[in-house]
Amino acid sequence: MSELAPVGEGFVLADVDPSSTPGFTGDKDAAGAELQATALTLGALQERLYAESKFGGQRRVLLVLQAMDTAGKGGIIRHVVGGVDPQGVHIHAFKAPTDEEKAHDFLWRVRRELPEPGIIGVFDRSHYEDVLIHRVRGFSAPEVIEQRYGLIREFEREIVDDATTLIKVMLHISPEEQKARLAERLERADKHWKFNPGDIDERERWHDYMAAYQIALERTSTPDAPWYVIPADSKWYARWAVQRLLLDALRRLDPQWPEADYDVAEQQRRLAAS
Repeated sequence: MSELAPVGEGFVLADVDPSSTPGFTGDKDAAGAELQATALTLGALQERLYAESKFGGQRRVLLVLQAMDTAGKGGIIRHVVGGVDPQGVHIHAFKAPTDEEKAHDFLWRVRRELPEPGIIGVFDRSHYEDVLIHRVRGFSAPEVIEQRYGLIREFEREIVDDATTLIKVMLHISPEEQKARLAERLERADKHWKFNPGDIDERERWHDYMAAYQIALERTSTPDAPWYVIPADSKWYARWAVQRLLLDALRRLDPQWPEADYDVAEQQRRLAAS
């Protein structure tokens, strides 16, 4: 993944080609084969992380997915995260805040969904909605949004210090590819349920959203909580890339099977005699 670098100083979102495939030289079939083969390794690492937590381990992983509509967040969840044991995964999709959530600070509902030890958490959208759509739509005053960047950095530093490995991904789709995917949803009866007329309204503000993403990426990509911008015009590549980020994170954690807190030999004798 040497070519898939985190967002750093001087990063320009407009320079990222949504149709590119950095770090991968194969085609769709090769990526699919690797995705399937690597799922076994990913599942094994996740199981060890989960087992570790049953004996006092505190480590956990949080994958944050942000994107424009149709960029493929659902496919990432199904084809990447879906390859591990469901009991070790917590997925939450952040929708428009409820009245109860609006009565608290913007991070309140996010804290409630953080993964427990041993769990891979996945946020389908996240606290970044409060600096993206709020900036574009003017839902909050500019000075409030500016304050939120600092609050987000503090919040993410806090959860990283609390044994959370944080992986933040922006799936970067082109407006042309989004148009094609929206058209497909309208053409196919089995995809009508996925279409939202509001998607076209948001699409008309594309440049405003890209500007909001640029600012958010600059302000909140840190060494301990970096952003990764994944080209997403090719669904197969985006899935491969996110799986690789997740796999690399778990390999760095290198969870181990916990040692038994009982005498194994004694229990084997008891079992043989039963």
